[in-house]
Amino acid sequence: MKQQAVRRRIEFDPETWHALDQLGLESGKRLQDLAEEAFRDLLKKYRRPITLRDALRESLRMQPANDRPSATVHRLRRVPAK
Repeated sequence: MKQQAVRRRIEFDPETWHALDQLGLESGKRLQDLAEEAFRDLLKKYRRPITLRDALRESLRMQPANDRPSATVHRLRRVPAK
């Protein structure tokens, strides 16, 4: 089953709109493409999954057994040489 696209209206101040319009012209990308890239980056910044696969991967990372031991743990385990 294909998901329906969600449409929302977003208001930009004139300076931001001009900068986005110029970026689109210079990069050859549509505003839609720029917005999708920006929102993906924002979700990544706040560690919010985008796809189901990302959500499952993130849920596994929340389990301490799946984390790599940190360098400080390795240092604490070493016995000093005498």
